[in-house]
Amino acid sequence: MAPLLTQTRPMQHIDRKSLYTSLQARIRYLHSFLDFGPNDIDALASGSKYIHALIPAVVNIVYKKLLQYDITARAFQTRSTASESPVDDLPQLSEESPQILHRKMFLRAYLKKLCSDPARMEFWEYLDKVGMMHTGVGRPFPLHIEYIHIGAGLAVIQDVLTEAILSHPRLHMSRKISIVKALGKVIWIQNDLFARWYVHDGEEFTDGMDFAEVLNDKEGWLNGKKVLDPEGSDSGSEKEMDDHGHAESGRSKDKATAAAAAPVAVCPFTGMSTAARDFAGDHANNREDDVKSDTTVKPDQ
Repeated sequence: MAPLLTQTRPMQHIDRKSLYTSLQARIRYLHSFLDFGPNDIDALASGSKYIHALIPAVVNIVYKKLLQYDITARAFQTRSTASESPVDDLPQLSEESPQILHRKMFLRAYLKKLCSDPARMEFWEYLDKVGMMHTGVGRPFPLHIEYIHIGAGLAVIQDVLTEAILSHPRLHMSRKISIVKALGKVIWIQNDLFARWYVHDGEEFTDGMDFAEVLNDKEGWLNGKKVLDPEGSDSGSEKEMDDHGHAESGRSKDKATAAAAAPVAVCPFTGMSTAARDFAGDHANNREDDVKSDTTVKPDQ
Protein backbone atom coordinates (compact mmCIF):
# COMPACT_ATOMS: atom_id res chain seq x y z
CA MET A 1 0.00 0.00 0.00
CA ALA A 2 1.30 3.43 -0.91
CA PRO A 3 1.98 5.80 2.00
CA LEU A 4 -0.86 8.19 2.80
CA LEU A 5 1.48 11.18 2.73
CA THR A 6 4.00 11.54 -0.07
CA GLN A 7 6.65 14.19 0.48
CA THR A 8 7.08 16.00 -2.84
CA ARG A 9 9.80 18.43 -1.79
CA PRO A 10 12.48 18.58 0.89
CA MET A 11 11.44 19.73 4.35
CA GLN A 12 12.21 23.42 4.79
CA HIS A 13 13.77 24.85 7.92
CA ILE A 14 11.91 27.82 9.42
CA ASP A 15 13.70 29.89 12.03
CA ARG A 16 11.13 30.46 14.78
CA LYS A 17 12.70 33.69 16.02
CA SER A 18 12.59 35.23 12.55
CA LEU A 19 8.80 34.75 12.39
CA TYR A 20 8.45 37.22 15.26
CA THR A 21 11.31 39.61 14.58
CA SER A 22 11.26 39.88 10.77
CA LEU A 23 8.08 40.76 8.93
CA GLN A 24 9.71 39.75 5.66
CA ALA A 25 10.50 36.26 7.02
CA ARG A 26 6.96 35.92 8.35
CA ILE A 27 5.43 36.90 5.00
CA ARG A 28 7.79 34.62 3.12
CA TYR A 29 6.72 31.69 5.33
CA LEU A 30 3.01 32.46 4.92
CA HIS A 31 3.37 32.79 1.15
CA SER A 32 5.11 29.43 1.00
CA PHE A 33 2.64 27.69 3.32
CA LEU A 34 -0.40 29.06 1.43
CA ASP A 35 1.21 28.63 -2.00
CA PHE A 36 0.65 32.32 -2.66
CA GLY A 37 2.50 33.15 -5.85
CA PRO A 38 2.43 34.73 -9.32
CA ASN A 39 -0.86 33.06 -10.28
CA ASP A 40 -2.57 34.64 -7.27
CA ILE A 41 -1.06 38.04 -8.04
CA ASP A 42 -2.27 37.77 -11.65
CA ALA A 43 -5.75 36.73 -10.46
CA LEU A 44 -5.99 39.77 -8.18
CA ALA A 45 -4.80 42.08 -10.95
CA SER A 46 -7.28 40.71 -13.49
CA GLY A 47 -10.11 40.64 -10.96
CA SER A 48 -9.50 44.05 -9.44
CA LYS A 49 -12.15 45.79 -11.59
CA TYR A 50 -14.80 43.41 -10.27
CA ILE A 51 -13.61 43.78 -6.69
CA HIS A 52 -13.51 47.58 -6.97
CA ALA A 53 -17.10 47.63 -8.22
CA LEU A 54 -18.17 45.71 -5.11
CA ILE A 55 -16.43 47.94 -2.60
CA PRO A 56 -19.31 50.41 -1.93
CA ALA A 57 -21.65 47.50 -1.19
CA VAL A 58 -19.08 45.76 1.02
CA VAL A 59 -18.49 48.95 3.02
CA ASN A 60 -22.22 49.47 3.59
CA ILE A 61 -22.71 45.86 4.70
CA VAL A 62 -19.74 45.99 7.10
CA TYR A 63 -20.91 49.20 8.74
CA LYS A 64 -24.49 47.99 9.06
CA LYS A 65 -23.04 45.01 10.91
CA LEU A 66 -20.87 47.16 13.16
CA LEU A 67 -23.79 49.42 14.06
CA GLN A 68 -26.04 46.43 14.69
CA TYR A 69 -24.29 45.54 17.96
CA ASP A 70 -23.68 47.88 20.89
CA ILE A 71 -20.22 46.49 21.62
CA THR A 72 -18.91 47.45 18.16
CA ALA A 73 -21.02 50.58 17.65
CA ARG A 74 -19.84 51.99 20.98
CA ALA A 75 -16.22 51.85 19.80
CA PHE A 76 -16.84 54.63 17.28
CA GLN A 77 -17.31 56.99 20.23
CA THR A 78 -15.27 55.41 23.04
CA ARG A 79 -12.52 54.05 20.72
CA SER A 80 -12.56 50.72 22.56
CA THR A 81 -14.73 47.61 22.37
CA ALA A 82 -13.79 46.97 26.02
CA SER A 83 -15.67 50.09 27.13
CA GLU A 84 -18.69 49.47 29.35
CA SER A 85 -20.30 52.85 28.69
CA PRO A 86 -24.07 52.40 28.22
CA VAL A 87 -25.06 53.10 24.64
CA ASP A 88 -28.01 55.16 25.87
CA ASP A 89 -25.55 57.62 27.42
CA LEU A 90 -23.82 58.21 24.07
CA PRO A 91 -25.03 60.24 21.07
CA GLN A 92 -26.96 58.11 18.61
CA LEU A 93 -24.98 56.92 15.62
CA SER A 94 -26.21 56.22 12.11
CA GLU A 95 -24.55 55.39 8.82
CA GLU A 96 -24.67 59.12 8.04
CA SER A 97 -22.91 60.23 11.24
CA PRO A 98 -19.70 62.18 10.51
CA GLN A 99 -17.40 59.68 12.22
CA ILE A 100 -19.02 56.77 10.36
CA LEU A 101 -18.68 58.55 7.01
CA HIS A 102 -15.05 59.25 7.87
CA ARG A 103 -14.35 55.59 8.66
CA LYS A 104 -16.19 54.42 5.53
CA MET A 105 -13.77 56.44 3.42
CA PHE A 106 -10.83 54.60 4.92
CA LEU A 107 -12.43 51.18 4.56
CA ARG A 108 -13.08 51.91 0.86
CA ALA A 109 -9.44 52.90 0.37
CA TYR A 110 -8.23 49.87 2.35
CA LEU A 111 -10.29 47.45 0.24
CA LYS A 112 -8.84 48.97 -2.94
CA LYS A 113 -5.39 48.46 -1.45
CA LEU A 114 -6.10 44.73 -0.95
CA CYS A 115 -5.72 44.07 -4.68
CA SER A 116 -3.15 46.74 -5.49
CA ASP A 117 0.30 45.14 -5.66
CA PRO A 118 0.93 42.18 -3.32
CA ALA A 119 4.21 41.53 -5.16
CA ARG A 120 5.75 44.44 -3.24
CA MET A 121 6.80 44.15 0.41
CA GLU A 122 5.31 47.59 1.06
CA PHE A 123 1.86 46.05 0.51
CA TRP A 124 2.37 43.60 3.39
CA GLU A 125 4.06 46.23 5.57
CA TYR A 126 0.92 48.33 5.35
CA LEU A 127 -1.37 45.39 6.20
CA ASP A 128 0.84 44.76 9.23
CA LYS A 129 0.52 48.38 10.27
CA VAL A 130 -3.28 48.12 10.00
CA GLY A 131 -3.12 45.29 12.51
CA MET A 132 -0.96 47.24 14.93
CA MET A 133 -3.16 50.35 14.78
CA HIS A 134 -6.18 48.48 16.15
CA THR A 135 -4.37 47.56 19.39
CA GLY A 136 -4.03 51.16 20.60
CA VAL A 137 -0.23 51.16 20.29
CA GLY A 138 1.43 54.53 19.88
CA ARG A 139 -1.59 56.53 18.68
CA PRO A 140 -2.43 60.10 19.79
CA PHE A 141 -6.03 58.90 20.19
CA PRO A 142 -5.63 55.15 20.90
CA LEU A 143 -8.01 52.73 19.23
CA HIS A 144 -8.44 49.29 20.78
CA ILE A 145 -10.64 46.79 18.96
CA GLU A 146 -10.61 43.35 20.53
CA TYR A 147 -9.56 40.53 18.27
CA ILE A 148 -12.93 38.73 18.16
CA HIS A 149 -14.44 41.70 16.32
CA ILE A 150 -11.48 41.94 13.92
CA GLY A 151 -11.90 38.29 12.90
CA ALA A 152 -15.65 38.66 12.50
CA GLY A 153 -15.23 41.77 10.34
CA LEU A 154 -12.72 40.09 8.03
CA ALA A 155 -15.07 37.11 7.74
CA VAL A 156 -17.93 39.37 6.61
CA ILE A 157 -15.69 41.01 3.99
CA GLN A 158 -14.57 37.63 2.66
CA ASP A 159 -18.12 36.26 2.69
CA VAL A 160 -19.59 39.16 0.69
CA LEU A 161 -16.77 39.20 -1.86
CA THR A 162 -16.80 35.43 -2.31
CA GLU A 163 -20.56 35.25 -2.85
CA ALA A 164 -20.57 38.13 -5.33
CA ILE A 165 -17.63 36.88 -7.38
CA LEU A 166 -18.93 33.31 -7.56
CA SER A 167 -22.32 34.69 -8.63
CA HIS A 168 -20.90 36.70 -11.53
CA PRO A 169 -22.83 35.56 -14.62
CA ARG A 170 -20.15 36.23 -17.23
CA LEU A 171 -16.88 35.18 -15.62
CA HIS A 172 -15.65 31.68 -16.38
CA MET A 173 -15.63 29.42 -13.33
CA SER A 174 -11.85 29.01 -13.53
CA ARG A 175 -11.39 32.78 -13.18
CA LYS A 176 -13.91 32.97 -10.34
CA ILE A 177 -12.04 30.27 -8.46
CA SER A 178 -8.68 31.96 -9.05
CA ILE A 179 -9.93 35.33 -7.80
CA VAL A 180 -11.67 33.85 -4.75
CA LYS A 181 -8.62 31.76 -3.82
CA ALA A 182 -6.23 34.70 -4.16
CA LEU A 183 -8.48 37.01 -2.16
CA GLY A 184 -8.90 34.38 0.53
CA LYS A 185 -5.13 34.04 0.91
CA VAL A 186 -4.65 37.81 1.20
CA ILE A 187 -7.44 38.12 3.76
CA TRP A 188 -6.06 35.26 5.84
CA ILE A 189 -2.57 36.77 5.77
CA GLN A 190 -4.16 40.04 6.88
CA ASN A 191 -5.84 38.07 9.67
CA ASP A 192 -2.43 36.80 10.77
CA LEU A 193 -1.03 40.33 10.64
CA PHE A 194 -3.77 41.36 13.04
CA ALA A 195 -3.25 38.33 15.27
CA ARG A 196 0.49 38.89 15.68
CA TRP A 197 -0.27 42.12 17.56
CA TYR A 198 -2.79 40.44 19.86
CA VAL A 199 -1.31 37.04 20.75
CA HIS A 200 1.67 36.53 23.04
CA ASP A 201 3.51 33.98 20.91
CA GLY A 202 7.19 34.84 20.49
CA GLU A 203 7.22 37.54 23.17
CA GLU A 204 10.62 36.34 24.34
CA PHE A 205 11.99 37.60 21.02
CA THR A 206 10.09 40.89 20.69
CA ASP A 207 10.50 42.38 24.19
CA GLY A 208 12.43 45.61 23.76
CA MET A 209 11.94 45.87 20.00
CA ASP A 210 11.58 49.47 18.81
CA PHE A 211 8.51 50.15 16.65
CA ALA A 212 8.89 53.94 16.83
CA GLU A 213 9.41 54.37 13.08
CA VAL A 214 6.11 52.68 12.26
CA LEU A 215 4.27 54.44 15.08
CA ASN A 216 5.27 57.85 13.75
CA ASP A 217 3.18 57.37 10.59
CA LYS A 218 -0.39 58.60 10.41
CA GLU A 219 -3.21 56.35 9.31
CA GLY A 220 -2.96 55.75 5.57
CA TRP A 221 0.80 56.40 5.58
CA LEU A 222 3.78 54.04 5.61
CA ASN A 223 7.43 54.99 6.08
CA GLY A 224 6.55 58.64 5.54
CA LYS A 225 4.68 57.98 2.28
CA LYS A 226 0.95 58.15 1.68
CA VAL A 227 -0.27 54.69 0.63
CA LEU A 228 -4.04 55.10 1.03
CA ASP A 229 -6.16 57.78 -0.62
CA PRO A 230 -9.51 57.68 1.19
CA GLU A 231 -10.66 60.96 -0.31
CA GLY A 232 -10.05 59.88 -3.90
CA SER A 233 -7.36 62.42 -4.72
CA ASP A 234 -3.68 62.91 -4.04
CA SER A 235 -4.27 66.22 -2.33
CA GLY A 236 -6.16 64.84 0.67
CA SER A 237 -4.62 64.23 4.05
CA GLU A 238 -5.66 61.92 6.83
CA LYS A 239 -6.98 63.48 10.02
CA GLU A 240 -6.66 61.88 13.43
CA MET A 241 -9.92 61.34 15.29
CA ASP A 242 -10.46 62.63 18.81
CA ASP A 243 -11.69 60.54 21.75
CA HIS A 244 -15.30 60.99 20.68
CA GLY A 245 -14.64 59.75 17.17
CA HIS A 246 -14.86 63.18 15.50
CA ALA A 247 -12.40 64.38 12.90
CA GLU A 248 -9.91 66.94 14.20
CA SER A 249 -10.89 69.46 11.55
CA GLY A 250 -14.05 70.32 9.66
CA ARG A 251 -12.24 69.70 6.37
CA SER A 252 -12.18 65.94 6.84
CA LYS A 253 -15.80 65.88 8.00
CA ASP A 254 -16.93 67.94 5.01
CA LYS A 255 -15.12 65.62 2.59
CA ALA A 256 -16.64 62.57 4.27
CA THR A 257 -20.11 64.03 3.86
CA ALA A 258 -19.42 64.92 0.23
CA ALA A 259 -18.15 61.42 -0.46
CA ALA A 260 -21.33 59.93 0.97
CA ALA A 261 -23.48 62.23 -1.17
CA ALA A 262 -21.68 61.27 -4.38
CA PRO A 263 -23.27 58.66 -6.66
CA VAL A 264 -22.54 55.17 -5.35
CA ALA A 265 -20.99 52.72 -7.79
CA VAL A 266 -23.19 49.74 -8.44
CA CYS A 267 -22.25 46.12 -8.54
CA PRO A 268 -21.84 44.76 -12.08
CA PHE A 269 -22.86 41.24 -11.16
CA THR A 270 -26.17 40.95 -12.97
CA GLY A 271 -28.14 38.05 -14.32
CA MET A 272 -27.49 35.75 -11.39
CA SER A 273 -28.93 32.36 -12.19
CA THR A 274 -31.92 30.99 -10.32
CA ALA A 275 -29.68 28.32 -8.88
CA ALA A 276 -27.27 30.90 -7.53
CA ARG A 277 -30.11 32.87 -5.98
CA ASP A 278 -31.57 29.75 -4.39
CA PHE A 279 -28.16 28.86 -3.01
CA ALA A 280 -27.74 32.32 -1.54
CA GLY A 281 -31.27 32.23 -0.05
CA ASP A 282 -32.01 34.65 2.74
CA HIS A 283 -28.34 35.61 2.85
CA ALA A 284 -28.65 37.29 -0.54
CA ASN A 285 -32.07 38.77 0.24
CA ASN A 286 -30.68 40.54 3.29
CA ARG A 287 -28.12 42.25 1.08
CA GLU A 288 -30.42 43.16 -1.78
CA ASP A 289 -30.56 46.81 -0.79
CA ASP A 290 -26.77 47.06 -0.71
CA VAL A 291 -25.65 45.16 -3.79
CA LYS A 292 -27.31 46.58 -6.90
CA SER A 293 -27.30 45.25 -10.45
CA ASP A 294 -25.86 46.95 -13.52
CA THR A 295 -27.25 45.66 -16.79
CA THR A 296 -24.55 47.37 -18.84
CA VAL A 297 -21.76 44.92 -18.06
CA LYS A 298 -20.27 43.33 -21.13
CA PRO A 299 -19.40 39.63 -21.30
CA ASP A 300 -15.95 38.78 -20.01
CA GLN A 301 -13.75 36.08 -21.40
